[in-house]
Order: sequence, then structure tokens, then C-alpha cells
Amino acid sequence: MKLATIGVGNAGSKVVDRMVEFESETNRNLCRHVHAINTARTDLAKPEYIPEEQRVLVGDTNQKSKGHGVGGDVEIGAEVMSSDIDEIRRAFDDIEIHNVDAILVAAGLGGGTGSGGGPVVIDALQEMYDEPVYALGVLPGEYEGGRPALNAARSLQSFVNKVDNFIGFDNDAWRAREQTIEEGYEEMNRELAARIVTLLAAGETDDSEVAENAMDSSDIIRTLDTDGVSSIGYAATAVDAQPEGLLDRWGGSTEEDPLDDASQATKIKSLVRRATNSRLTLPCGVSSAERVLVVLSGPPGEFSRKGIESARQWLEQEAETVEVLVGDDPRENSSRLAAAVLLSNVSDAPRIETIQNQAVDAQEQIAEQQAAREEKINDLITDENDDLDPVV
Repeated sequence: MKLATIGVGNAGSKVVDRMVEFESETNRNLCRHVHAINTARTDLAKPEYIPEEQRVLVGDTNQKSKGHGVGGDVEIGAEVMSSDIDEIRRAFDDIEIHNVDAILVAAGLGGGTGSGGGPVVIDALQEMYDEPVYALGVLPGEYEGGRPALNAARSLQSFVNKVDNFIGFDNDAWRAREQTIEEGYEEMNRELAARIVTLLAAGETDDSEVAENAMDSSDIIRTLDTDGVSSIGYAATAVDAQPEGLLDRWGGSTEEDPLDDASQATKIKSLVRRATNSRLTLPCGVSSAERVLVVLSGPPGEFSRKGIESARQWLEQEAETVEVLVGDDPRENSSRLAAAVLLSNVSDAPRIETIQNQAVDAQEQIAEQQAAREEKINDLITDENDDLDPVV
């Protein structure tokens, strides 16, 4: 698959930056075009792998932001992005859309730039191009407070309604207690990048690596063509990469040991089960998914036709759907065998319901605090005996 990848806001840009890093580490070429868009000049300087000429600062002339961010205010985030939309469109002009299968917009939904400006960027992309537009949204953890939850609940509706599919990532499910917030975010970004790139880069191989169960962009697009919210599972194990011929790999050799084949089949099924039952990017009920796609990536000698078929049958039972695709993504020199599982259009995601409830409580609390503050200010400036008249 070939992507144009756009990070909106600090969190979204960091995720895209880690995706490009993971690509270079694993010899992949998924992100053909990369952009970072932000309202804060200091945050725009943080990416390590996104070229400087592909970074767009918006709102530097806006009196409410002046290049220093929007202070977590979604309304200002949307306003600033809308006012500079022509500049954003010009930045997208260099996207060679004929060489792109889809567009991915990454954003954190707890802040102001990503949650408020992300939907504006998506609207502009959909006006310019016909290719599918997907969103990768990072949900704030409960520990981050009520305001981020309110931002996320509001922006989530816009994201899901606008894009072809929304892939969720829940900070609550990933941050370890012993980590600092910054350490937690950095690890979460790397974990998310590994899952997204492993999944979407399937089929992007050279002629020497022939996939038995070929997976290409059309399979991924079809699985994501459900609207709604999706989640990704992932598991990997270290292996000794020993390149083999195609016949050896798929049982054409007369010297094949049936016990070895059974062992490989068990390993494949176990890896897929672990990926499905491990920490998903967004915790959800597996049986609530409309469609499922699995990508097995690693040395071709580690693949097993029997294992892939067994894993597919197991997933059909777990997800309660026959819409299950399993494909292999041969990586000749890889030292790891990985399984990425896409659960598309899930209907059971408890964390989203929790965020919505937290947002409602936060909205009520904010309204009460504002009313109380206005009353105190009024009491402060008004004389008790009403002896004074205002100037005007």
C-alpha cells in the first residue's frame, strides 16, 4: 500500500514521525508523502524524520495563536486551520496522487490543534482527492482530565463521520504506571507505528519475495471500507532468518519434516491468537468486528500454509464473521515473525463510552464553574449599597 501520511498537531506529527522511523528500520516504503501541520512553532521543530520542507505552520498571524498553539481549545484549533486552509492546500499540491492508494490523517483527540483542526484538514483532502481518507486518532487517557475527554468526545464524532475509517488508539490501555508521561507517549508512539506500518505495508516487496497468500492494497481498502471505528492487534517473535527457496518454503521439497511443518503451523496460529488477544490499539469486543484482516510478516521460511488456514478458521469463530482475510508479507532478512490483526468497524468499544460519559460530566462541571466565577466577579465589582453609577 502507498500512503500520503499527514500528522495534525503535536501528537499526530509524532506518530507519523515514528512511522517513518520504523519504515527505515524495517526497509519498507509505505509513506510516499509525509506532512506535519501544527499551530505551535516549537512543536513543529520536534520531528526527526519528517523533512523540514514538509512541515506547515498555521495560525502564526492569528491573534489567538500567533504560532504558539491553541491552548487545547478545539474551537480555536478549527478556526485557525480554516483561516489558513489555502496554505494547507498548497502544501498538498506536491502529493503525486496517482502514486498513492489512500491518505492517512493522524491526530491526538485530546488537544486543540488535532481535535479541532483535524476535521478541517480532512474536509480539504476530500475536496481535492477521490482516494480513501483514513484517520488515526489517539484518545486521551482518563488521567489526563475532563477537558481532553470533552475534546475527544466532540471531535470523535466529526472524525468518524467524515473519514472512510477511523483507527483508534487508547492511551489508557498503553501507559505503564511506572513510566513518566513523556516516556509513556514515546513508547506508545513506537508501538502504534509498528502496528500501522506492518499492517498497511503488506504486499510492498521486491520480485524475489513471492507471497503465497498475496495481500495488496485492495484487500486492505476493502476491509476498511466499512466506515466506523477499527482497532489493531499485534504480536511478534524473534526467529533465525534462513532464506529458503519457494519450493522449500511451501512444502515442495521431498526432505520436508512433517513435524517441522506442524510446529510452524502451531507457531503461526499461536501468534495470530496472541495478536488478537493482546493489547489492542483500542480495546474492543473481537466478536463485534464486521471484517478482519491479518498480515503475517517475516522470513518466508517461517510461513506455513496450514498455520495460516488454521488461524483464519479460528478468527472466523472468534469474530463470528466469514469476512476474514489472511495474507503473508515475506521479509527475507527479517529477524522477527509478526502478526498484525485489523478488526474493522467494531461496535463494542467500552473506552469510547467511558470518554463520552467523562465528557458529559466535564461539560457540566465547566458550565457550573463558569457560572460561579461570573457571579463572583460580578460581586467583586458591584458595590453592595448600589451607591455608585458606572461611567457609561
